[in-house]
Amino acid sequence: MESQRKMMVVFGLVAAVFLHSVTAQTAHVVGGSIGWMIPQNGAQEYVTWASGQEFIVGDTLIFNFATDTHDVVQVPKASFDSCSSANPIGSSITTGPANITLTTTGDHYYICTYGRHCQSGQKLAITVSASATSPGASPSAPTPTSPAPPTTTTPPTTPSPTSDAPCPPIQAPSPSTTTMGPTTSITPGSTAVPPSSSNSPAVEAGLVLCFLSLAMVLLF
Repeated sequence: MESQRKMMVVFGLVAAVFLHSVTAQTAHVVGGSIGWMIPQNGAQEYVTWASGQEFIVGDTLIFNFATDTHDVVQVPKASFDSCSSANPIGSSITTGPANITLTTTGDHYYICTYGRHCQSGQKLAITVSASATSPGASPSAPTPTSPAPPTTTTPPTTPSPTSDAPCPPIQAPSPSTTTMGPTTSITPGSTAVPPSSSNSPAVEAGLVLCFLSLAMVLLF
């Protein structure tokens, strides 16, 4: 039972360390190496410093200054512009260094209320975002399109010689030709030639009639 309890404690510590590492945010040292003081180049020095930072909810501002020589007060924009301590947001921090955690988004304004420090440029304005801004995305490459399937060309159909060929012209029988029977024709004075492609009885009857007709022509 005791060993299980120890394991649970160890597990809790590991989880706490993990969550802390995941949620850890950035600590911004205000003014960089000069800290929180009257800047030599006026208010523009803190403007330049802030422009190179990215402030996100959860980040911390660290104001480095000697205790009782400066203070830090968050004020609304009107008080920031006029360097007035009227309508402060929270209480003044006079012990340095002062750590302020950013808990809300939007514009935040801080001044030093000692003497004419604010009028001399000891003032800071920042903009806090909810999350980090992703770098500009490069234009996306055009999506490759799938090649169209090859078109199958159907070869032209060769017309059948028997189906599409024109029929030979039908020649009319000569006026001097006398048709005898269904398939045989003779010319007077000539010898009839029986067709060689048929041996049916009808053909044989036609041949007999042809011979009789020829005999009658020769006799008369």
